[in-house]
Amino acid sequence: MANPEILEFECNPSLEGMARLVPDVVYSTAGGQELKMTLMVPWNQKISRPLVVFVQGSAWTRPDVNFEIPQLSQLARMGYVVATIDHRSAAEGHPFPAYLWDTKTAIRFLRAHAAEYGIDPSRVCIYGTSSGGNTALLVGLTGDDPQFKTGEYAQQSDSVQLVVECFGPANLKHMIDPNSQVDSESRQLMLGLAGGKDPHAIMEAMSPVNYVLPGKAYPPFFLLHGDADKLVPYEQSLEMLQTLQAAGIDARMARVHGAPHEGSFWSEALVAEIFRYIREKL
Repeated sequence: MANPEILEFECNPSLEGMARLVPDVVYSTAGGQELKMTLMVPWNQKISRPLVVFVQGSAWTRPDVNFEIPQLSQLARMGYVVATIDHRSAAEGHPFPAYLWDTKTAIRFLRAHAAEYGIDPSRVCIYGTSSGGNTALLVGLTGDDPQFKTGEYAQQSDSVQLVVECFGPANLKHMIDPNSQVDSESRQLMLGLAGGKDPHAIMEAMSPVNYVLPGKAYPPFFLLHGDADKLVPYEQSLEMLQTLQAAGIDARMARVHGAPHEGSFWSEALVAEIFRYIREKL
């Protein structure tokens, strides 16, 4: 009787391509509440890996840390430590700069635990979408700025070496202008973020275009935006790109034709290009 056909494979001593999920990691207790992240970590932690910190868009409320895990896990299998993080909600009495403080605290927490998770603290990327894109831009432009640094893990740096942002607001004063292309729902959201304070002052403080200083060193930036976005107009990223490039900063942009906010903005080709850029720069 003939032997059955048996498939044969080589073993994988480097554990290449394998990763695990670490849920509900508490990184902060700011304001008396636990803030958590979910980590995706390559199995082989003897090698120090680049870190990608992801902030899901949430209109500055509590992000859904699970939303992009299927895509982000691909990065972990490619050899990156990936964290998708929670932050406090502006709708629950935590206006700007709480979400920025929290995101920077998460970065410092991860640097403080670099040995535990196999992180190379010299290679950190911040990646965000929508309000998380706004957060990513601000993080990239305000590394170790004392006005945005809290006491948690204060001995660690919150600077990053790379910024990737998708359809994030960059100049929010335009978004409360009644003559802008922004729809009324988005405009009311922006006004609500002011919490009864001068909305123009708050929008100025939340606008990344106002933090670009000529002559200052910044990380590279990759901006992505759909040209049919009615929530955050395409021109927001275009203005951000022009502002960065005018200051001599390494910045590039991708335009997604006919794409709205989220939804069909995404494609396998676009995700692959984001990951290719991260590999190139980090």
